[in-house]
Amino acid sequence: MEIFTLLETLEDILERSKTLPFTEKSIVDKIQFLDIIKEIRLKLPDELKQAKWIKEERERIINEAQKEAEDIVKEAENRIISMIDEHEITKKAYDKKTEIIANANEMRREMIQNANTYADEILANLEENMLELGKTLNNAELSIQNALEVIQNNRKELK
Repeated sequence: MEIFTLLETLEDILERSKTLPFTEKSIVDKIQFLDIIKEIRLKLPDELKQAKWIKEERERIINEAQKEAEDIVKEAENRIISMIDEHEITKKAYDKKTEIIANANEMRREMIQNANTYADEILANLEENMLELGKTLNNAELSIQNALEVIQNNRKELK
């Protein structure tokens, strides 16, 4: 994922930056750091598009499951109509129709449940990644603020 690569780049910059003597403060290239943060912000909408795609895919799967169930029910009804000639065959047809409808409804429920489970897993993973990204961005922002404060304090001391 490209955002994590950019975050790793920020971490590398911080790790390779020069430290101020007797402190844990670092000197970083502000422009380079801010450019990378800007790239991260530009990449975030891609993650949101992926979540939207997952939602749409879930709806498509549910719609397909419903259509399949409807097709199965129509097929059962067509079979019944063609078997109406004799009473015994008609009774069997109604029984078969009920069985087919029950099976179709069960298949539909399973497909919807599986689609929901799949979408939930993807969204949970995405949510976890977004939370992790937020934490990392906050940490990077704090590091930048600390570095800027050290630089400003050092400049004040020089005056």
